[in-house]
Amino acid sequence: MTKDDVPAVLAIQSACPEIAQWSARDYTRAADGEMTGWCMEENSAVSGFIVARRVANELEILNFAVRPEDRRRGLGKSLLDHTLAWAKNLSSERAFLEVRISNLAAIRFYERNGFEVSGRRPRYYTAPVEDALVLAAAMAVPEGGGPDTVKA
Repeated sequence: MTKDDVPAVLAIQSACPEIAQWSARDYTRAADGEMTGWCMEENSAVSGFIVARRVANELEILNFAVRPEDRRRGLGKSLLDHTLAWAKNLSSERAFLEVRISNLAAIRFYERNGFEVSGRRPRYYTAPVEDALVLAAAMAVPEGGGPDTVKA
């Protein structure tokens, strides 16, 4: 993720009210290296993004979305696989994230990718107020480590 990607990332975020709603400054911090972010590009346009950080021996996925019209084609899986491979290469042992309890599509996606519910955070989200499920997965390096179309 670069600073030039921030407007496209914000546009994807606007189309995905179920994810955490960050400011341009938050994504700029990721582009500046305070967190790690990647964008998925197709035909020179950003189709999805993921922001994560490594803390001790764990990966925390902070925000993640694919444009609604680009879903169900493997782009999210590619971004997730790339991020998990990056973290595993840095000796991370576990990955975790929070997801809105009502976001059943995301929960199913994460479960298909090895995540399990490990906790619940009451009233974690705002606008609207909603509980979060904490999902966690033991780290495993995906075959191929992610696509070449994911850029830092």
